[in-house]
Amino acid sequence: MDNFELQEELQAIQDVDNYSFDNESDLSSADARDINHLLESAVDALAHSSDNITDPAVFDAYRSLLKHAAALQGSHMIKILDSISSAYHSQLEATVRDIDEEDQQTFMIHKAPLEMYAFLLNWFVSAAEKVKTSGDDDAPAPAPKARRGRGGKAAASRAAARKPPEEWSWQDQIPPTLNLISKVLRMKTQRIWQTSAERETFINCVVRPVYHITENEQYMKSADIRRGVYKAICLAVKHQGHALAAQISIMQSLQYYEHLSEPMAECLNILAREFDHAQLGDEILREIAGKTFSAQDTKGPRAFSRFLIRYAELAPRQVLKQLSLLLAHLDSESYPMRMALVEVIGAIIRELAESPENDGLDGPGPGVDKAKQLKQINGLYDLLLERTLDLSSYVRVKVLSTLAKLCDGTAKFPQQRLAMTRAAVDALEDKASGVRKAAVSLLVRLILTHPYGVYGGFLSEAEWKERYEQESAILAKMEGEVGKAVEREEGEDESQAEEEEEEEDEGLGKDEDEDMDDEEGGKKKRKKKRRNDDEMEVDDEEEEEDADEEDEDAHMSDGSSERKPKHSKTKASKKKKSKRKSELDLAALTNEAAALGALNENQHLEAKLKKKFCLDALEFIRTVEEGMKTVQKLLASTNKLEVLEAMEFFRVTYEYKFDAAEAGIKKMLHLIWSKDNNATSEDGRELKSVRSRLLECYRTMYFEPVMNLEPKAQINRIAKNMIEMTYNATLAELTSLEEMMRQLMEEGHIHEDVVNKLWQVYSSERPLPRMQRRGAVIILGMLALAKRSVVADRVETLVKVGLGDRGKTDLTLARYTCVALQRLNGSVKKVKGSLLDKTLRIDMDNPLFRKLQDAIERPCRSKEWFPMAEQAINTVYALGERPDLLCGNLIKNLTKRAFGKKPTVSPSQSETQMEKEKDPDAMDEDDEKDKDDSDASQSQQPPASPTKSSQGGGIKDAGDAFELSQLLFVVGHVAIKQIVFLELVEREWKRQKHEKELAAKIGGPNTTDKSKEQEELDQVAGNAEDEIGERIAAMREQELLYGSHSLLATFGPMLVHICGSPHKFKNRTLRMAATLAFSKFLCVSSTFCEQNHRLLFKILETSKDPSIRSNIVIALGDVAVSFSSIIDESNDELYKGLRDPDMVVKKNTLMVLTHLILNGMVKVKGQMGEMAKCVEDEDERISDLAKLFFAELSTKDNAIYNNLPDVISHLSVGAHAIDEEAFQSTMKYIFTFIEKEKQAENIVEKLCQRFRLSEEPRQWRDIAFCLSLLPFKSERSVKKLMEGLQYYRDKLHEEAVYARFQEILTKARSNKSANKPDAELNEFEAMLEENRRQGAEDQDFEKSVQGRKAIAKKRATRRSEFPPVRPAIVRV
Repeated sequence: MDNFELQEELQAIQDVDNYSFDNESDLSSADARDINHLLESAVDALAHSSDNITDPAVFDAYRSLLKHAAALQGSHMIKILDSISSAYHSQLEATVRDIDEEDQQTFMIHKAPLEMYAFLLNWFVSAAEKVKTSGDDDAPAPAPKARRGRGGKAAASRAAARKPPEEWSWQDQIPPTLNLISKVLRMKTQRIWQTSAERETFINCVVRPVYHITENEQYMKSADIRRGVYKAICLAVKHQGHALAAQISIMQSLQYYEHLSEPMAECLNILAREFDHAQLGDEILREIAGKTFSAQDTKGPRAFSRFLIRYAELAPRQVLKQLSLLLAHLDSESYPMRMALVEVIGAIIRELAESPENDGLDGPGPGVDKAKQLKQINGLYDLLLERTLDLSSYVRVKVLSTLAKLCDGTAKFPQQRLAMTRAAVDALEDKASGVRKAAVSLLVRLILTHPYGVYGGFLSEAEWKERYEQESAILAKMEGEVGKAVEREEGEDESQAEEEEEEEDEGLGKDEDEDMDDEEGGKKKRKKKRRNDDEMEVDDEEEEEDADEEDEDAHMSDGSSERKPKHSKTKASKKKKSKRKSELDLAALTNEAAALGALNENQHLEAKLKKKFCLDALEFIRTVEEGMKTVQKLLASTNKLEVLEAMEFFRVTYEYKFDAAEAGIKKMLHLIWSKDNNATSEDGRELKSVRSRLLECYRTMYFEPVMNLEPKAQINRIAKNMIEMTYNATLAELTSLEEMMRQLMEEGHIHEDVVNKLWQVYSSERPLPRMQRRGAVIILGMLALAKRSVVADRVETLVKVGLGDRGKTDLTLARYTCVALQRLNGSVKKVKGSLLDKTLRIDMDNPLFRKLQDAIERPCRSKEWFPMAEQAINTVYALGERPDLLCGNLIKNLTKRAFGKKPTVSPSQSETQMEKEKDPDAMDEDDEKDKDDSDASQSQQPPASPTKSSQGGGIKDAGDAFELSQLLFVVGHVAIKQIVFLELVEREWKRQKHEKELAAKIGGPNTTDKSKEQEELDQVAGNAEDEIGERIAAMREQELLYGSHSLLATFGPMLVHICGSPHKFKNRTLRMAATLAFSKFLCVSSTFCEQNHRLLFKILETSKDPSIRSNIVIALGDVAVSFSSIIDESNDELYKGLRDPDMVVKKNTLMVLTHLILNGMVKVKGQMGEMAKCVEDEDERISDLAKLFFAELSTKDNAIYNNLPDVISHLSVGAHAIDEEAFQSTMKYIFTFIEKEKQAENIVEKLCQRFRLSEEPRQWRDIAFCLSLLPFKSERSVKKLMEGLQYYRDKLHEEAVYARFQEILTKARSNKSANKPDAELNEFEAMLEENRRQGAEDQDFEKSVQGRKAIAKKRATRRSEFPPVRPAIVRV
């Protein structure tokens, strides 16, 4: 076949339907026998000789088969491929043999057959693809749906019979086909195709099937196919001059096929590494560097960025050569390209830092190369750090994650790490949560991989400061006396340098690390001499005998020796310093040059580096601690992943002993209340819920055993950790800790031995620090919530210690002992409406109650008595069968003590009495050496000296104010607890009645007549349950405070008198106790409340004591819950607390009002403006509380919408108005809750009408600002605004008002709705402009009129002062 032109044929088959040739057979309508006959004849011809392809009949038979491939079966395709492949292979081998023999006449005859085979294989690949996708008979059909019923099996068997015997799968045939193509590409084609055009055509024809295969994503997932593709392309580029064509094809592949980004990078890497041809990769990188990507283009940049990232990972050195060109994309509009460059820079830094020829840049190497490489790395780091300020948050996240990966390298780069730490701390304030999370992750990596591990790896600032001072002293000693004098001056500069964090040179290398190991070894030896710190005070009797260990026995100390103070070292260094000062003389000055000359240079350099090393460590520690406050805020984030990362940060900082980590660990504790309890996944990783992660963190830090510790020491350590958690804890922290301990106990994470150890600490006879004993009982009380037996088995111990001699001297211990005793009732919460009562009730003869009464009645002058007495009374009511009897006796005894006759004090005794009163809080104390641990609060209380109850009375009226305060406190608390007890009684009565009814029902037929009688009685007399409720209500309402036999009734008038006479009763403690008791009385009876509640509001208004005001605000919340109708009349009084100068009163008022409003206890009558003021309060906690209130209020139906007009009026005009800036920021927040379009329309109408009634420019500006906050999404909103033009047309001359309306127009135009009124908006804009101009003219005219009036008035005034003189008339 002499007329075969490869180029023409390749172009012709682009349009297969119109492609025609001489011996074409139409197989589309032919039957299977005709197709088989045609195929068999062609296959036999090629099997006989591969040269037969030049026979037109054979070649055209294959062309016919491929043209009508859709009509073929799988078996046909397999035969076609096998015959073409085997013949092609034979032809190829013959050609290679002839070329090797160098007979030009012989090997030239292979040109046409090779072109024909290349053409047929190329066509076959595209045809096979069509067969695969056309879904003909041989393609595997989708699995049929399972049929039920008759004929199901038969149908399946018939389908199996129709299935072709040999299933066609092109994917399985691709690897051998690619292998054949690779063999073709190894041939010396330039010997046969001597012109470049012909050769290029043939090579393109051979390689085109390879690119065609790559276009299918499914094929490229196979490793065999990928290897075949890479090999073919590499051979074509290396041996056949295919580089330019490959460059074009690869660029097109990256542009149109996103899945080819990474495979093409791998291909170029193989080409450079295995085929020593890096030029193609360079050319492609240069071409990519020259491309520009717009911000709107998403697909292109994404594909090219993935290519660059993968190529940089595989061949960073190749990318480094073209980096100067690629850096242009750091300023690309497309953020995926900027992200790619960030990752590329990271990969290059990693390659340069870990290059073997430079031994990780730490070891010895060629000095010039090393310096050059360091400079290169520093420059790349600077580029990365610049990108932390990128506009796109995605890029900023990528920068931080890239820096985090670089932390894991062997080369540490101390100075770069300090810059990274600073950048990470700054990024913690980023507005994007993803960036903040990445910044926390980076800080965690920086800590975990820090280079300051020479001294054990911990990062306590105090310890590093001490080391720095030691190294400075050593260096000063080395440099001699004169050097020391100079060093003192430099020391001042260095202290400034620490504050300014100035940049230093690169840090310590490997040599210095080894030198420092000696010092560490010495330190370890010293540590061995110390005893095991985890032994606690109450372990063995023998320890008491050892006098040397007394100090340690008095404290439980940590197991790690790193936290030990180094007194001996400090003293030694001080002695050395003082010695050197005394030795400074002229001889040292004379011999300085000789001394410095003889100094060992290496030791001097080492000392300098050690000092610099410590300085770097200090800077790192301080920078991380600076960021801790921000990370604490992130614990309250709404983004779960951010919270989890912040928790991990604090766990790591705690393990590395950062001094400031403790505060974050305590703040973390509140996450135990997190509602989210579902696991989430990120980047394929399963992440725990916040609560689960919190429990895991605390278990890791405090409860998991430490290596190389004996079991006894492990238990001591865990018990100590638990107790230390209670030290200086706030009420909120203790509440959260209680919940966490309960959960840990329920899950079985706290061992029985640890509980026993806590009991041992609590009941120890030895003098322990008070905080330690208190901590033990606090924790035991918490654990008892989950397991009642923790306390139930040791009640006697609690009574003996907490309510015995120890409790008498430590009232706080007694208080927490009472709390632990209350846990005897467990923590079962009452279900609403349930009559079940699982509480434990003890007979009143039990010695426990005698002890509790003694604890309350024991004479005492400490203010710690009040919280102790409160918990003691709570315990009596929680456990006693008849607590009212005990409390009645208690009140009588305290009354006798307060009002009984006191022994008269003679003048000789007055001095002694005054001495005692100087320290009224003095009590018996533990015999302990550490007075620092004694209760500081007791010594700080003001003396409560005996004062006259009434100044008008004589000696007979004299009484002790403190004792009266105690009495009133107990009376008030008993009153409130009696209400709760009555509710329990009511529930018990109802339960007993319910049991009787059940017994009556089970009793049988005899009870039927009785039950009928009972029903009739119920109908007449009413339900017995209602009667029980009414009886209890009557007791509470009438008997408790007004009954003739009621003990409390005596104290109602007394409390009213004391609270209403502040000029008579001036003692602060008495007034506080009386006000608190009075508040509790108001909650008991509505009659008492109605008669006296105005007095409470009067005290709130007039009291100068913020504690009293704060208590009253909280009490008013309780009174409002009890008797809302009474308090409703005085609603306005409640809101006055929001204007209180004291922050605590303000915060409590806000919390109480939030509770009352959100639960519907009080009605809001125009006071919402006061709540809105708090949104911009200077105190962050108050501001956050106010925002939380509005966020919760927005969930109620239309609550914010209904109150919005009042809020605007309240804040804009009148006595309560706030400044304009605060008004705008407040409204900006509140308007975020106006989401319904209908609400927005109505607000537009109301605000426009408000313009009509306003006269002040400030009001106009505020209304216009509020209008500009609305979304204007609907046409109706814009229409309402246009209709209201008449109300505000005369206000448009005000610049700020006009500017707001321009903002509204912009917002309305940016709306993408289909029916946007563009024409009307343009007309409206013109009207606004016209009215503005008209208003400005009117304003100018009015000003000129006013000016003229003023001038005229002045003239009139002058005339009245100087009237004109009339000439005299002369009469003749």
